Amino acid sequence: MRFPRLTDVGSEPIDWIVYGIPFDGGTTFHPGARFGPRAIRDASQYLKAASMEHRIDLAMSFSLADGGDSPVAPYSCADNLESATTFAHELGASAQSHLLALGGDHSISLANIRVAWDRAGSPANGLAAVIFDAHMDTVDAVWGESYGHASFLRRAIDDGCIDPSRTVIVGVRGSLNTLDDMKYADAEHITLVPMSSFIDDSAAAERSVLEFRRRIGDAPVYFSCDVDAVDPAFASGTGTPVCGGFSSAQLLGLIRKFAGAQLVGADVVEVCPARDQSNNTAMLAAQIAFELLCVDAVGRRE
Repeated sequence: MRFPRLTDVGSEPIDWIVYGIPFDGGTTFHPGARFGPRAIRDASQYLKAASMEHRIDLAMSFSLADGGDSPVAPYSCADNLESATTFAHELGASAQSHLLALGGDHSISLANIRVAWDRAGSPANGLAAVIFDAHMDTVDAVWGESYGHASFLRRAIDDGCIDPSRTVIVGVRGSLNTLDDMKYADAEHITLVPMSSFIDDSAAAERSVLEFRRRIGDAPVYFSCDVDAVDPAFASGTGTPVCGGFSSAQLLGLIRKFAGAQLVGADVVEVCPARDQSNNTAMLAAQIAFELLCVDAVGRRE
């Protein structure tokens, strides 16, 4: 969106800083999401600042900047997590500046979640979380790796940064490793709104999302959006595509229903440019980032 570079802003306070974490060492299928931040930035050049749906202008609502890309440790998920967390902690003023991370695979979310939790005052119960994803990402470890893209949510809960009882995952679908994959979400009381519920009764599924929105109220909330929540017919450029997902319009509409939520951090992940047809996935990811900023802007207007 042609935001100024953070290094060019000087000492001015920044409300939202967008930055990239170009890492895909946590990927379990198609690699290439390390090039996602670059592709999303390129696709975002056409986006304007004003939202027709929300009747707000981001340029009038926030001070905004691009914080550049975090350094990465490409051969180690754990080392990369520490590198990205350190980088993110140093972006902007800790009390005011919220961070929107561009991935990269979903493992990068944990770094941004840790910083969002810290900047929200380290709430003892953790942050509420809204996650759009085809997968639950609550696996303890894959091939001995406990910090990969299939485990970010479990690790965030382990850290105390996310409250599982105030977490919703929307769009989950497809095959599982085993049925045991469901046990953790059930035990931790994570709310699941599977894609099948939108197919069976879309109105009821939407009511479930709205009920979660009402339940979290004005609590600080973190948003994570994996582009594989969207059907590969609309967003083919991702490393773990799952058929039967949302259309682009459906996903954007669901995000807008959270308008006014107290967003304290967010990420958009898993864009894999090498598999992207006509840059559709990168364009969608840029639009998602725009919509997430609008969610927070509406709350500040109110």
